Amino acid sequence: MINRDTQLCMSLAGRPGNFGTRFHNYLYEKLGLNFIYKAFTTQDIEAAVKGVRALGIRGCAVSMPFKESCMAFLDAIDPSANAIDSVNTIVNDDGKLTGFNTDYIAVQSLIASHQLEKSARVMIRGSGGMGKAVIAAFRDAGFHDVIIAARNEANGRALASQYGFRWQPQPEADDIDILVNVTPVGMAGGQESGALAYSEAMVTRASVVFDVVALPPDTPVIQLAQRLGKKTISGAEVIALQAVEQFVMYTGVRPDEALIAEAAAFARAG
Repeated sequence: MINRDTQLCMSLAGRPGNFGTRFHNYLYEKLGLNFIYKAFTTQDIEAAVKGVRALGIRGCAVSMPFKESCMAFLDAIDPSANAIDSVNTIVNDDGKLTGFNTDYIAVQSLIASHQLEKSARVMIRGSGGMGKAVIAAFRDAGFHDVIIAARNEANGRALASQYGFRWQPQPEADDIDILVNVTPVGMAGGQESGALAYSEAMVTRASVVFDVVALPPDTPVIQLAQRLGKKTISGAEVIALQAVEQFVMYTGVRPDEALIAEAAAFARAG
């Protein structure tokens, strides 16, 4: 039952989706927590962030295009967000707003849990906000041989210089061990929903394919990699892990793995 003690958590996105709303509310109900989660969009990010503080909203997920613009209105920035100058989570502690980046935390966790070899040669395709989180996570996990493939030369060169990697305009190479896609290629509903983020030849030679696209979780390049017997890491893992970290920050409760899997499956079904 919603009452005066119910704590509100929310999200801010240019194009709000259902995953976070369904994921968080499912866990609140299963764990008997007096919280509710609602997705919003805004034309005034400063006013929206001030509203989080003024109304005592416990937590706020932040998606594009607000991940960088919201930072000026926060009181503190966690190292996870400082590492990439991008916030995807705001936590309100009695009026003090702190920005975190759970995308970065999730990718670091996946690198560790899948035991990716630090000596591997990596290609990361994309240079947007999520690209920055992935690039920083690989750098901070100890990877040194990394190529950033990005059509936007200015962004690609800048990121390569910032993190000590190399840039090239197209995702082409003969000897890449770990292929990572952080572009919309393969995303459901997009112009390139049926396209491969990497060529079949590159996937054949790789050992790991990691696609951060969450919808669908089995993108064309993930399907190809699975057919070829490669290790795969999907965007469904990323989105669930980053949402769990947000949930813990907001509630102080960490669900067990079985319940997290239930919540993620429920969220994807919507």
